[in-house]
Amino acid sequence: MYVIGHKHFNKSMTLDIENRLMQYLSSVPAVSKLNNRRFNDQNKYYDSEEFDGLFNQIWISLHEKNAKLFPDAEKLKTKAIFKASPFNKLTDEQLKVKTKVITKIDQALQTVNRDAKKAKLVLLEGEAGSGKTVLVSNIFYDLVHENRLSKKENLKVSVLVNQNEQLKVYEEIIAKLFPKDSKIRIMKPATFIKNTSTKKSKDDIVIIDEAHLLLTQNSQSYNGYGQKMIDDILERARVVLAVFDPNQVLSIDSIIDNDYLEKIVNQTHGEVVSLEKQMRIDASDKTINWIRTLIDDDKILPIPKDSKYRIKIFDDPKEMQDEITDINKTQYNGISRMVATFDWKYSGGKEKPSSEQKYWKVSDGNWEMPWNYEIKRRDQYEKKHHNHSVKYSDLPWAEKDYTIGEIGSLYTVQGFDLNYVGVVLGPSVKYRDGKIIHDFNESKNKKATNKLHSKTSYADKLLRNEFNVLLTRGVHGLYIYAVDKDLRAALKKAGKGNSKN
Repeated sequence: MYVIGHKHFNKSMTLDIENRLMQYLSSVPAVSKLNNRRFNDQNKYYDSEEFDGLFNQIWISLHEKNAKLFPDAEKLKTKAIFKASPFNKLTDEQLKVKTKVITKIDQALQTVNRDAKKAKLVLLEGEAGSGKTVLVSNIFYDLVHENRLSKKENLKVSVLVNQNEQLKVYEEIIAKLFPKDSKIRIMKPATFIKNTSTKKSKDDIVIIDEAHLLLTQNSQSYNGYGQKMIDDILERARVVLAVFDPNQVLSIDSIIDNDYLEKIVNQTHGEVVSLEKQMRIDASDKTINWIRTLIDDDKILPIPKDSKYRIKIFDDPKEMQDEITDINKTQYNGISRMVATFDWKYSGGKEKPSSEQKYWKVSDGNWEMPWNYEIKRRDQYEKKHHNHSVKYSDLPWAEKDYTIGEIGSLYTVQGFDLNYVGVVLGPSVKYRDGKIIHDFNESKNKKATNKLHSKTSYADKLLRNEFNVLLTRGVHGLYIYAVDKDLRAALKKAGKGNSKN
């Protein structure tokens, strides 16, 4: 037992510290379970400006007493579960959106019974880095602890995650906060549809994270009852909360008409709510505008000076890799990794690289790096950290220390924060006639470049979305190397006059 006291502790300060402890401890590998039935984050109170300093003193003191239970705070902050914790304090915008969502869900649980043909749809929209994951985690935790039906009946809730790395994060949260609750399920959408009846066994609430990854076409991996996963899910719940960003659709199998979901919202008398503020990228408005103009308008503006955020353009991918590796060694402010556009062949199935190479790789000239999941390594996490509750296989790709030697793709970093991100723009991203273009002939991403029913090509849109996902990962810095020499020259020119570039 640890007893913590201070002369400036009042009720608000004490509750705030308890809430922050929950956030930190839920991210500690040595902690297998937490038991708390409420959120405790507080708004402004008379000594609230002292909170951060006091909490840091408390954690340092606890770390000195038990480093296993209270590990170094900076290393703890690198974990995806820390950033997705339901105990993160929400911004004013997130709190307003949460109130709208909870109100609509409450109404649905009172008016939509299990015999209804289709669930009420609540659509949460927001671009990459707008804080959707934190908000959804908070809403989910609140819904489970606040009884939305009756005092005698618990909610049946499912969280659907289509991205493997994000699935691991939710599974860890559930394991620590709700270890024995059989009515809470984390699974992939196809599994949910297969295992859930449209009749009386349907769920009360279904939350879909990254709903833009739902399949809208029948395929080998999904042979749905209808063509669109969202329709099949709506038939198996009373209310559905779907997190959606059209600019993060990555596959031809997930293409959906822009107004399709809004039509469903109107038909089911649901709600569309939006997060507007950028929260991932800790930069000035000018820097964020530079990144968005690059992505959205294909224009390269002069790179602005920014004391908080660094944009750096490289002539040599090896130099960029070396800098990312050096920054990552400190682990201050989080993990740094290399990523690349899907312009080099990769097969995660039975197909093997040629006999001349050991692994699928990204390369340019004499430089190369293995693609994600190409380095084979046994689970050493338990031995290294003296903890048998977490294995390497349970960690997201970026949190495995050896992946600093691999290069990530859109499929391993979507939805995750990186401290600094080094982006290798492959030959599909070019600079012609003063604008950035996306050449689908140079892409190896068949999920983006194949034509839908051999009629329509969505390749340009999907490659732009890939570009968007990769360039918006960095919290404190964005490093870029472009294979296309004209693009590299234009980016270098944009950085002239800025000493940080």
